[in-house]
Amino acid sequence: MSIDLLEFFQRTDPSRTLYVNQGSDRKYYIDFSPVRGGDIIGKLKQKITFFKPNEPTCTLFTGHIGCGKSTELIRLQVELEALGFHVVYFESSEDLEMTDVDIADVLLAIARRVSQSLEEIKVEQSNKFQKLLQGAITALDSEVTGLKLKTPVGDVGFSVEKEKFSLALGIGEITARTKSDPKLRERLNQYLGPQKNQLLEAINRELLEPAIANLKQQGKKGLVVIVDNLDRIDNRIKPWGRPQQEYLFVDQGEFLTKLNCHLVFTMPVALKFSNDYGMLTQRFSDDPKVLPMVPVQWSDGRVHEDGIRLLKQMVLARGFPDLQSDERLRHITGIFESETSLERLCKLSGGHVRDLLRLLNTWIQEEMTLPLQGSTLEQVVRARRNEMTMPISDEEWELLRHVQQKKKVSDDQGYQKLIRSRFVFEYRDGGESWFDINPILAEATELSR
Repeated sequence: MSIDLLEFFQRTDPSRTLYVNQGSDRKYYIDFSPVRGGDIIGKLKQKITFFKPNEPTCTLFTGHIGCGKSTELIRLQVELEALGFHVVYFESSEDLEMTDVDIADVLLAIARRVSQSLEEIKVEQSNKFQKLLQGAITALDSEVTGLKLKTPVGDVGFSVEKEKFSLALGIGEITARTKSDPKLRERLNQYLGPQKNQLLEAINRELLEPAIANLKQQGKKGLVVIVDNLDRIDNRIKPWGRPQQEYLFVDQGEFLTKLNCHLVFTMPVALKFSNDYGMLTQRFSDDPKVLPMVPVQWSDGRVHEDGIRLLKQMVLARGFPDLQSDERLRHITGIFESETSLERLCKLSGGHVRDLLRLLNTWIQEEMTLPLQGSTLEQVVRARRNEMTMPISDEEWELLRHVQQKKKVSDDQGYQKLIRSRFVFEYRDGGESWFDINPILAEATELSR
């Protein structure tokens, strides 16, 4: 069975999120939960639908960037909608400046997205929100002479149709202006920062509670908001000396839990190894849910046959989406020189989904023909290893040796950096986690010194 090289290349684009609510993407989805230590999304769904359907919940969801969190969250959206919930999913990076995020920014983004999603539900009593937004506009105008917060339909926050106050319109105009302007963003947060409680109350009383009541009248079971990509916020130091990630999720975490609907936030995985992690877990009712790597080996070094099998299916599904899993295996040599080359690719990825696709995508570009040759993969891996090793210090090599030997990490700042850089991966086995270094680094000569 022949494969179009360009089509296969496009299907293996590592930057592309699988939207399992779309028929074409559903063919590429592989359920890794049997080897990831359990169905994390299934448990998260049970919490919302079975244990607390009528109470607000707030869950943190974490894992390495690129390990498949977005795909799993979209799967959660699909399954919750099938059970009668109204789900608002959005990528926070579209609304926020990820290098400079404050709690008020997150609250406004949620309010805007919920308001947009429920346009048919009119906000009848928006006195507090209207006052807050008008105050924000005044604060911004006082900072930048000549700032005109106008829209094609009139003044900010108002729609020409029926002269209704529009939260989405008002918030959208303000955040669009401040996202690209640090000076305006600072001014906005100076104004809203001391009024976080008022902002929270306005969102709850004037938006979320009326929306949920209306949804239930329509036969819906509730409102769920999924805030993706918040794990990508930069960890630069705030002006007062606090790292941004700890500031948002630890210092301000209480505000994230007080919105009166079901909420799921993605959280930077490095926070699990922060000295403040204990404090973070006190802010939220449940510990963060972790999406680990797909295991390619056991902690004792034995090959993890089931993990490799599923990763192979993930690759082959991109090439033969209309074939059953057993049939795909019979066509491996239509893509790869041998099954050994495909297994080598899976092992080198460490079970990191995006890294696997990145290696494969580069391999395709280098080869420019099928089947892909194992010798070319080794060239791609050597180039990738060279790029990865260049910034690693002697102290970090020592930490990597420790991880390789002990399969553990601590809350040391050095380990946080290794995890953020994807030099170290987390795996789950029988409810316990263990760690190992990225397999591409495992063959570096520096580790044997």
